[in-house]
Amino acid sequence: MPLLAEAAAPNLRGSRSRGRSINAAVSGKVIRHAMSAGGVVYRKRDGHTEVVLVARPAHGLWALPKGTPEAGESVQQTALREVTEETGLLVEIETEIGAIRYRYGIHSENILVQKVVHHFLMRPIGGDIADHDHEYDVVDWVDIHEAAGRLSYANERNIVEKAAELLVRRRGLADLREAGA
Repeated sequence: MPLLAEAAAPNLRGSRSRGRSINAAVSGKVIRHAMSAGGVVYRKRDGHTEVVLVARPAHGLWALPKGTPEAGESVQQTALREVTEETGLLVEIETEIGAIRYRYGIHSENILVQKVVHHFLMRPIGGDIADHDHEYDVVDWVDIHEAAGRLSYANERNIVEKAAELLVRRRGLADLREAGA
């Protein structure tokens, strides 16, 4: 799977930045393709599933941890590094959840950014949320059923819902295995 939708196009020109973007001139606008990666980190606690959210409460922002690649990183490496930096947790990837796509404008530069964010289901294998970087003010474990109510963006709520479905399916398969089916 490519990091970006980088199919050859006749108008491709320009630079690659830290976010691995490609600029294409279209109708006088510049379209930049960008990629980020992150995940839904979960744990089981007292019979409940919790996930990690990052926040800037003063701005009303609650989100999933994610970020842009450094030179030479794969999507998975980016997700692992960014989640570790933003949460303070050492994590491992269990499976891919899916990707979200959205657009936003940088009007002062006449740029339209088309972004894809890859999300993975992750579990912590060490670290502590107290050791998160300073990109976010708050990093917190939240019950998975409450997470959707806190997240600022609908597309991230959908990712958490997909993560919950994956976990339920896994639990169902584990229950079948334990029952000898």
